Amino acid sequence: MRSRYSAYVEKNLDYILSTWHNSTRPSSLKLETLPTIKWFRLTINKASEDQVTFTAWYKKNGKACQLQEQSQFLFENDHWYYLSGINPSSQITGGD
Repeated sequence: MRSRYSAYVEKNLDYILSTWHNSTRPSSLKLETLPTIKWFRLTINKASEDQVTFTAWYKKNGKACQLQEQSQFLFENDHWYYLSGINPSSQITGGD
């Protein structure tokens, strides 16, 4: 989870895609469409063997915002892969 967050901070699309399970992975990502977002903090709220709930803070156009997600992972071929994520509170706050 932390390595994927770091990849989003660095806009490392290759790493993000390589750690995404092929059953749910998109064919491409376009993070360059979000140039105004600056990620600055990650908190792991809860973790189990295959699930992580986190809060990530970012600034968009100078406004502090946060994203909450409950991510599902799968361990396969000696690697962890991201499967999917839902927003547990069904909202992203700030940055409107």
